[in-house]
Amino acid sequence: MRVGILSYPMLFQRDGGLQVQVRETIAALNRLGADSAHPLQAQLVDPNRERLDTFDLIHVFSAINGNYRVVEAASEMGVPVVLSPLLSPGWNRASGFRARVADRLAGRLTAWNVQTSYAQTKRALQLAKLVIALGEPEREAIISGFLVEPGKIRVFPNGISRHFFTSRPELFRHRTGITGPFVLMVGAISPYKNQLGLVQALADMQVPVVLIGRAARQDQVYLDTVLRSPWVRWLGALDHADPLLASAYCAASVVALPSHGEVFPLAVLESLAAGTPVVMTDENALDLPESAFALRKVPWHDAAAQRTAIHNFIHAPPARESVRALVEQYTWQRVASEIASCYFDLAASLHGDQTRGHAGAVTERSSDAAQPKAIGTPEGTLS
Repeated sequence: MRVGILSYPMLFQRDGGLQVQVRETIAALNRLGADSAHPLQAQLVDPNRERLDTFDLIHVFSAINGNYRVVEAASEMGVPVVLSPLLSPGWNRASGFRARVADRLAGRLTAWNVQTSYAQTKRALQLAKLVIALGEPEREAIISGFLVEPGKIRVFPNGISRHFFTSRPELFRHRTGITGPFVLMVGAISPYKNQLGLVQALADMQVPVVLIGRAARQDQVYLDTVLRSPWVRWLGALDHADPLLASAYCAASVVALPSHGEVFPLAVLESLAAGTPVVMTDENALDLPESAFALRKVPWHDAAAQRTAIHNFIHAPPARESVRALVEQYTWQRVASEIASCYFDLAASLHGDQTRGHAGAVTERSSDAAQPKAIGTPEGTLS
């Protein structure tokens, strides 16, 4: 089976969780595909050079940024599409209803020349043969907010690279000189991620806050504002495979992610894999059973709740091995195995539908040929 992987054109102009997810999924799928019993080849598609119908299946990551046109094009060519929409778990029946009303209003006001991003996302979800959610909260958001049939949705989480499980703090401490407790935040520097809110929430604690992540040009003023705090240290962007990143997770007392919303953040999984507890936004699709001892979810705008949770983790840290055990099953190879099974199941079901459809057409034509026409009636009708 030849699988084409696609997302929006500018995806790899920056690094983040989605970029890691796409790269790691492709690599793990190709390791599985080496098995001659279920041969599979996955690759990034360059739509400027390759036609979608040269692939047996297309897997699209993200339902936004115009990706619905990719799903439309593949569907028109008869190529089945698997879609990982990566939708905010904040979608529900009420917000979905409001979005549909807004879309109809925009259409009527513009003679249907304007379409909302909600309508485009809904179109992609409708055309996809299979939808993969990262967790139950995202699955519920897809069903409630976008009215997608539950039977076409599967739930598979993200994976974690193995080197985070074996990380050590010494490299980070040697490079930075930080030897005491500190709070780590990994992610793009932006108002949405809310680094400034975290720094302000911890202002009275006098604990260092280490930031790792890229700041876009439009967010440079925001970064400058964050860096005015004497307790903040920014290390810039680090490659996902950089040993310093894994060491930073292990050295931190707490990892914080108080962003406005997350789907299934890799930074949280990687922190837990390193044995470090996390305080994160409650707007997320991550659901880890019995994880409250190491994972606290609080509103992104509740500074007091963030401060209390972080203070408690610093002064009463959970056992690292117990924290790591929460996510030990989240490997990219396991995720890829489940996704590959879906690919083959989907291909088999579509082949079965085509076979049954062909047989039905033959039977219908045979039946029509054997049936005598009624005298005096138009051809093709029966009295």
